[in-house]
Amino acid sequence: MAKLIKQNNNLLKNVGIIMDGNGRWALKNSFKVSEGHKRGVNVVRKIVEESVKQDIKSLTLYAFSSENWKRPKTEINAIKKLIINAIDDQSQELKEQKVKLRFFGDIDNFGEKIVNKISKVESETNCKNSRLDLNVALGYGGQQDIIEIVRNVSNQILSKKLKANDIDKKTIEKFSMVPVGDIDLLIRTGGDKRVSNFLLFQIAYAEIMFIDKFWPDFSVEDYKNCLRTFKKASRRFGKRI
Repeated sequence: MAKLIKQNNNLLKNVGIIMDGNGRWALKNSFKVSEGHKRGVNVVRKIVEESVKQDIKSLTLYAFSSENWKRPKTEINAIKKLIINAIDDQSQELKEQKVKLRFFGDIDNFGEKIVNKISKVESETNCKNSRLDLNVALGYGGQQDIIEIVRNVSNQILSKKLKANDIDKKTIEKFSMVPVGDIDLLIRTGGDKRVSNFLLFQIAYAEIMFIDKFWPDFSVEDYKNCLRTFKKASRRFGKRI
């Protein structure tokens, strides 16, 4: 099958996905919420494989937001176990596919065991010639990231390491915890039409697609359809065409 990424001489390099609807899918199908998250991990595996095939440069996934800490402790504990299991189950597969795995967000709150697991898998998958950068947001919030950027840049100015007039887009990207630049395509499953504090700076010119399906029902074909729709988009970036 031909690649789907070329559009008006623009390349689809960076894709972001808000994987919403695991819990609602589980309740709808009379499962425990934890089962919805398990099914969601299986979907991630398929989407990662397809992203490699489509020569996507980076795939950034919203796995756990800073607001998700408000959820029941039983669900949070189940998610923590799932993170460990997913890393154990898929690390070898990621290495074989040359997928570079990176986590970002307030990861320390997940505990020492998960932090150590993350550090190990990031090191193991850190190859120079990666085919895909897989970025996973854990305990992440876009507003919180921007606040932290402002603090860090302010400290740089106060210590005279940076001048206010020198602040530009690259400066913001340098101090952001997000390991990717501009997002070209943002996909949200679950039916809600909002960005929920995800990559607020990076999605400034992203094509945004809202999918009614819950994440466990999101298929590779659905993903390909999103890529095809992106291909047809007129991306003017303020210019008149």
